[in-house]
Parts: sequence; C-alpha cells; structure tokens
Amino acid sequence: MPHRSRVAILLLDLPPHLHRQGAGFWAGVTGREATPSPADDAWIPLGAVAGDLRLEVQRTGEGTPPRWHLDVETDDVEAEVTRLEALGARRLRHVEAADPQGRGLWQMTDPAGLVFCVVAVQDDEAFERSARTWP
Repeated sequence: MPHRSRVAILLLDLPPHLHRQGAGFWAGVTGREATPSPADDAWIPLGAVAGDLRLEVQRTGEGTPPRWHLDVETDDVEAEVTRLEALGARRLRHVEAADPQGRGLWQMTDPAGLVFCVVAVQDDEAFERSARTWP
C-alpha cells in the first residue's frame, strides 16, 4: 500500500550546557525568537527556514555530542523505515511515545552512520504540500 513522507525538520542536538547558547546563536542567524516549546522546554522551535523545512534546537542528554539530524515525517512509520532500510539505512532504536500524541519514532542511521529519525506527521498542512508518495 502506498505511503507518503518528506524531510520535515532539521534539528540541532545540543547537550544541556550548550542548549540555550546554541538556541540563541541560531535564533540570531535566522532572525527568530529562541522561545522554548510550552509543552517541553527541551525543544526550541525556530520556524521554517527553507520552504516547509523547519529548524529546531533540541536539548539532548549529557554525553551526547553536538550534532545535526533530520526528521523524516511520514503517514506510515513502519513502511517508511522499511523503504529506507532498502536504501541502506539501519535501525538504531525505537522510542515509544515520543510526542504529545503518544506516537513513537525510529532513530536510524544512513549508510555513512549519520543519525536521523522517522516520525509520524507533525505538521498536517506542510505534509500535504510537500510529501512524496511511495509505492
């Protein structure tokens, strides 16, 4: 059955001691406010930076090095994970109830070892505008 997906969010993952400073820097770069999400202050959304691609700063745990990662948004997480595995991706771990709606996500790596996540649809309007259909 066909499903749809899109690259939705570019996240800057920062450990606690760098989170606010990094968010302030990228807010200045983009001309946005660095206001933590009211639902979870580990997230600081900076809005759309290129079409429907959003930029967010995420506070990670101690010991996680600063890094960038992408979120691939989809209407069928398992089908998208399977499609990406066929392209050479690897599953790292499943995270249960990763968002306020209680939906999980898959943290994966691309063939070069770069981390990315496959998540359920986060932004219905942007998803409708820019998602691609896969067989």
